[in-house]
Amino acid sequence: MSGHSKWKTIKRKKGVADAARGQVFTKLAREIAVAARAGGGDPEMNFRLRLAVQKAKEGNMPILNIERAIQRGAGAGGEGQSTLEEVTYEGYAPGGAAIMVEAVTDNPTRTVAEVRSILTKAGANLGERGSVAWNFDQRGVTVVEAEGARAEELTLLAIDAGAEDFDQDGDTLEVRTPPETFEGVRKALEDAGATIIRAELSMVPKTTVTLEARAAAQTLRLLDRLEELDDVQRVYTNADFPEEVLEEYQKAS
Repeated sequence: MSGHSKWKTIKRKKGVADAARGQVFTKLAREIAVAARAGGGDPEMNFRLRLAVQKAKEGNMPILNIERAIQRGAGAGGEGQSTLEEVTYEGYAPGGAAIMVEAVTDNPTRTVAEVRSILTKAGANLGERGSVAWNFDQRGVTVVEAEGARAEELTLLAIDAGAEDFDQDGDTLEVRTPPETFEGVRKALEDAGATIIRAELSMVPKTTVTLEARAAAQTLRLLDRLEELDDVQRVYTNADFPEEVLEEYQKAS
């Protein structure tokens, strides 16, 4: 497994600290509201909303909170939701790795100032629109529990359903698909009895940049700080981290 893929695995295993749960629920509610506003409040008819609701349930968000977020996004209640904007920022981390930051905000001026401040303090730079986006493709990413012969079985099943790439780490299998086959692959794995750890649309780098130890440690701290911002939903990078730096990062988690 590459240093880039292992970083994503560590991030998933770190989970959500109880102290930050309120912030996580706020981010999940915003994602649900924006999805409902864009495609309607019925998860069965709105694929993006269905994913957002599923993610909220996996994060143990109360059903009542989920329903309220859908209502606000669909225009059935709550003020201020119509002012939410989806924004993406692009830049370069120490060592030259690309960074993409996806945010949902009611004040883009505030959000870009916060993102720029964190990047500057870390020795990174905010880039122009499109400066790094060309190096990322949107892909469906489904991570399932799989070991031994089960991993091979699920891989073949996913290929038949439209998967295009795989990455195995111990007893987990990451399946990547084009966006249009994502739901079909996820459902095929679910119907086969696979335990799904994570399923989402993600930005996957076409190429990665291997960082030396100092730049890698700086970049990992930078990514964490960006994700701690209230308005930031997701952060992507094409950095490939050295094994020893990831081990220290995992210990400190």
